[in-house]
Amino acid sequence: MLGMWKGCMKVDYITYKQAANNCVGGIVLQSLIAAALLIYGTISHDHAAVTQSIFAAVGALAWIALAVVYDQHRRERIEAIEADAMATSSLAGTSVFSESAEEFRPAAKRLAGLHKYFVPTVSILISVVLVGAGIWRFMVAKTMVSADQFSPPRHEGWALGVGLAIAGLGFMFARYAAGLAKHGPWANLRAGASFAIGSALMGLGMAVVNMIDLIGPDTGVRYYQVIAPIFVVLAGAETMVHFILGIYRPRRPGEIPRPAFDSRLLGLLAAPDQIAQSISEAVNYQLGFDVSSGWFYKLLSRALVPLFFFGLLVVWVLSAVAVIRPHQRGLILRFGKVINDNVEPGVHFKLPWPIDEVYIPEYYSRGWNGTKMVSDYTVTGLRTIELGTAPPATKDPILWTNDHAGEEIFQLVRTSAALISANSTGDQADLSDLSVLSAELPLQYIVSDVLLYDQLGPANQRDDILRATAQHELVSFFQGVTVDDVLGGKRLDLSAKMRERVQAAFDKLNPGPDGKPRGAGVSVLRLAIVGAHPPKNVAPAFETPVQADQKREANIQAAEADGVKSLTEVAGDVATARKIIASLNELEKMRDRKADAKEIRDQEFAVQKLLESAGGSAAASLSRAQAERWSRHMTIRGIAARQQGRVELFNAAPEVFKARTYFATLASIMKDARVYIAPEKSLIIDYDLKDKDFGQDIFKNNTIGQGSN
Repeated sequence: MLGMWKGCMKVDYITYKQAANNCVGGIVLQSLIAAALLIYGTISHDHAAVTQSIFAAVGALAWIALAVVYDQHRRERIEAIEADAMATSSLAGTSVFSESAEEFRPAAKRLAGLHKYFVPTVSILISVVLVGAGIWRFMVAKTMVSADQFSPPRHEGWALGVGLAIAGLGFMFARYAAGLAKHGPWANLRAGASFAIGSALMGLGMAVVNMIDLIGPDTGVRYYQVIAPIFVVLAGAETMVHFILGIYRPRRPGEIPRPAFDSRLLGLLAAPDQIAQSISEAVNYQLGFDVSSGWFYKLLSRALVPLFFFGLLVVWVLSAVAVIRPHQRGLILRFGKVINDNVEPGVHFKLPWPIDEVYIPEYYSRGWNGTKMVSDYTVTGLRTIELGTAPPATKDPILWTNDHAGEEIFQLVRTSAALISANSTGDQADLSDLSVLSAELPLQYIVSDVLLYDQLGPANQRDDILRATAQHELVSFFQGVTVDDVLGGKRLDLSAKMRERVQAAFDKLNPGPDGKPRGAGVSVLRLAIVGAHPPKNVAPAFETPVQADQKREANIQAAEADGVKSLTEVAGDVATARKIIASLNELEKMRDRKADAKEIRDQEFAVQKLLESAGGSAAASLSRAQAERWSRHMTIRGIAARQQGRVELFNAAPEVFKARTYFATLASIMKDARVYIAPEKSLIIDYDLKDKDFGQDIFKNNTIGQGSN
């Protein structure tokens, strides 16, 4: 075990004591940075500053681990000096000190244990904390990036000052620690320097984005909330990668292990004057042999700087080529001024950045939670804005009395045609009531002028401007229409009028330097009343008139059916019946105006002919009446003819006619009476009142008990 530290035997313990003191300084600096960021981030509600404080606090943990290791190195050096002194003393050969030297080197054992167990454990802990905290902060920050959800820090000036102070102090201390790390025994100070330069880099980033926010858009501050957690996650992932590679890396005897939390990438920033040497040392350290001494590495190191600047030149020249996709239209800006307001799809050449720039307006859409997000960079295609109630999420029919998903936007409409009256001042007043209707009003438009559309407003507010303008027009429009117009068959006409009014309102937007409107640069293709319904609680009241109308129509149809049935029964068919009714009405009119008697008779005869020609119950009744009339007529005529004959008989033989008439009358009177013929003076009446039948034949027609004389 002592063989591991033979390379350090000649190093004085004072060297390690100074290294430990520098580590204490790193602990103090990282703790102050963490405390400052945490206090500022909590007070100002700066999400990125709190994330940076976590990274700085983990850096303090790394400095503590280095302080513990270097202090143990100091103790091991003191122990080694004491062992050397004991070896050269007169007591070295005695039996008491003849045991192995390792048994009297506890500090060396503890130092070996620190490098074997403590430092790897701290490395794993640092990696887990950085990755876990970074992911947690990223998940929180990604919901705060959108313009709607973002809340700017309360003290932007303090953010700028704190960021610059941390950047300055961190960079100076990192350069100081990196300079000390050039000395072999202090090489591991680079691990602490990497956290110092990381804190300085994050502080500089905070200062830069807040400076941009003060003079321009807040895009940098919003996106820095997720950039800082990503930086923390990458630092933790690099530590884990170094730990895994350190397990398999071969080591030379007496070599002090390099901590896994020593970031090679941040170490390059801590010592920018020795980037090539740092890369060489990192490669040699990982592979276990000197790669930098080969001819290829030397050739690459000589040509690295020219190649780097040549690559930058190529990238800068390529910025002169712009590719516009098929679904896009753009603008070419020269130092912010528009020189081409309609760049078609394809490849276009311009002056390199930052002279010329291709700008394509963003298209924002709302996510599932209502937040706005950039869905694409384009100004082509059909876009839709919901001006009223959102359409239902299902394709199944929805009744007025059903619950409707989503927020409903109601429109005020007239209950009936406007009633106009003059008030006391002579003005006309609208006395009609107002009703409430929920309507689906999707507006579909396209961008017709890219420049005017871009100048309409900020990218995330253009649809809001168009929506507010259109809804303002619709509010006044719906107050001039009635419920029946919206719910009835006039939707197409209303939709056309709405589209014209909204397009005219859009054309009045976007005033120019002279104050005259230039238009919004959009063309309304469609604006229609897709669906409309009253509020759910009043839907039954709307159904009542419909039900009444249906009942009325049913009664009318039933009455018409009864009329057809009656007319058919009376006249045989409806046409003949209606013709007869018309003739009767004409006859009544003639009688009312006291027309000529001949005309009335002719009309009566015509009606009679129509009735006779009909095949219903009227014709049958008329035929029966005619038959009865004819029968009575012939009967009376026969009686008259017989009477005439009786007169002739009387004239021919009066006595005979009288006697015959007398006896005929007498016979008629006495035909059902009993007649008894007896002498005039000797009349004897003998009655035998016994019954002749005694019931032996009860089925005879004669009555029982009938007497005989």
